[in-house]
Amino acid sequence: MHQEFPAPPRAAEFSELVKKRLAEVKEAGATRETVTVDWNGQPLHVDVIESPLSGLYFNPATHRIRAQRTHDPKRDAELKADPYSTASQEYLKYLLQASPADPNRRDPEFDELLVSLRDFKQNDPGLITHQGVLVNGNTRAAALRELGVQSMRVGVLPESFTWDDVNAIELSLQLRKDHRREYSYINRLLAMEEQASLGRTPERIAKEFRVRTETYEQERWILGVIYDLLDRSKDQEHGTALRLIDFEQHQEKFKELYRAWKKMKAIDPDRADVLRELRLAAISLDFAKTAVRNIEDGLEFREKYLDERLPMEFAKANSAATAVSIPGLDISVSGTSSTVAAARDLTDQILKAKAARGATDLLSDEQSRAASEVYDQIRGAFDLALDTAERRAKLKKRKQMAPARLAEASTNIDQCVADLAQARSSRSLDEEAFDDAVLKLRDSLRKLAKQAGRGLQDPGDGVTWLLDATAPGGIR
Repeated sequence: MHQEFPAPPRAAEFSELVKKRLAEVKEAGATRETVTVDWNGQPLHVDVIESPLSGLYFNPATHRIRAQRTHDPKRDAELKADPYSTASQEYLKYLLQASPADPNRRDPEFDELLVSLRDFKQNDPGLITHQGVLVNGNTRAAALRELGVQSMRVGVLPESFTWDDVNAIELSLQLRKDHRREYSYINRLLAMEEQASLGRTPERIAKEFRVRTETYEQERWILGVIYDLLDRSKDQEHGTALRLIDFEQHQEKFKELYRAWKKMKAIDPDRADVLRELRLAAISLDFAKTAVRNIEDGLEFREKYLDERLPMEFAKANSAATAVSIPGLDISVSGTSSTVAAARDLTDQILKAKAARGATDLLSDEQSRAASEVYDQIRGAFDLALDTAERRAKLKKRKQMAPARLAEASTNIDQCVADLAQARSSRSLDEEAFDDAVLKLRDSLRKLAKQAGRGLQDPGDGVTWLLDATAPGGIR
């Protein structure tokens, strides 16, 4: 969500320096370099100056690393409390250099930027506020500092700009199609959420992000699901919890889940919710997208493949629906079915175990090992269940392939009948080519009959007809 930050230290002093340099640029008389940004749908041209890097601050509100800040909750809390302290600015610098999906690793794209700046210098200017907060060019500033460069070319936004203005400008710059490095997936979702919190309509936000309104609604649903998972992963006693970045690499899995859940929701809401929970469980267990797809029907997957492989303590309750009494009335209505509740409970256990398994700073070694054992046990059960489901799906597909192809051939023949009638009426039929095609059909039917009749003691009407039609005296 949007957060207001105070002015950085020595903001007034830096602002005076900016004013002097802007005045010098205007008084020089030469062609001035400017940066053009989108401001309320209109182009805004701002002058570019050379600014000392030592006076610039990384933007604590930048959308680029919004999700990654949760990588270290303690340092993130310090950042919120004092965004311009040395420790907070070092944390921002660290995240700007790190991989969005795994902040423990350095981002190869950052190293590529380092090489580019070292060999070709700074091509495009950054963008700052009058007080020295970087609006655009945070990653470039981090790279220039690592290279030992003392100054940076930056455009300067009007002195009157607020944090709302700054966030809107940064968003418009990052969403340009020609921008070299896009937001990570979670940061893009957070940026959409921020725009919604400012009262903008879904249609306007979708247009800004260059997506359809339906896609925007899907993305908001996914972020809501992620927030729900984060909340369900919390252990109030020990303080363990998952972070936004733990779901950074699951973009396509969430999108496929949304489509499958929405389709089934219209038919059977409870079944859809079981599907949602079991796919979320598989996603949280870090299974590949192709594996998660094998959960096509959550209830069927659990009953046929998963329950028998789960340890006893994770087995589901009976599937009777629970009743919810309405206060003041002598009636009750159906509540969440226990199949949904059981699936949700299983996902909760996975989330809590995943959050605890690496939290050695909050838990004892024994507690962390116990969480890892729970996680590994459930993952092992899912692995076997998903593998069995995949093999059954392939077998089912093979069983259905021959009938499906024959049905498609029948459809083509029906269309051929219509095409033949039209060709005859217009006297445009190539009779020789048609005759050759019919002979090829005869040969194909004979091959089909040969395979269809093998090993059948009591063939059905269709196969009987095919065998009779292709026997000597049948199709000649």
